[in-house]
Amino acid sequence: MAKIILTQEVSGLGTAGDVVTVKNGYARNYLLPRGFAVTWTKGGERQVESIRAARAARAKASLEDAQAQAAKLAAATVTVAHKAGTEGRLFGTVRAEAIAEAIEAAGLGSVDKRAIHLGSAIKSTGAYKVSVRLHEDVVAQVALDVVAA
Repeated sequence: MAKIILTQEVSGLGTAGDVVTVKNGYARNYLLPRGFAVTWTKGGERQVESIRAARAARAKASLEDAQAQAAKLAAATVTVAHKAGTEGRLFGTVRAEAIAEAIEAAGLGSVDKRAIHLGSAIKSTGAYKVSVRLHEDVVAQVALDVVAA
């Protein structure tokens, strides 16, 4: 088991500044090469406090921004055009990347595609609800209208 310090949020594992113990292969092959973590050392332990302080300052400022953006997203309906067949069945599915682009095109701010949670695959035209995680404490529900292109 490897003891590491996370430098970014990793879903299911922790947030930046957390000291976690993971299997050696997961740390060596995934977390360390992608820059999500650094190995734990006694000197690195001192860095944890500075990482946590920076995260707290960023979180306070971004919480207010996230709440404002969540209010805008909840009030708007986002339209996504996708190629569809005769009875409204889509050719493929609507992906989170297309939804993020539609949100930005609608002037509602930029959203990371990894923050969009589709309950199930969207395979037909119609109205859907999609949740967007804007902050650790803020999740916005977005009304999504899928139309044939």
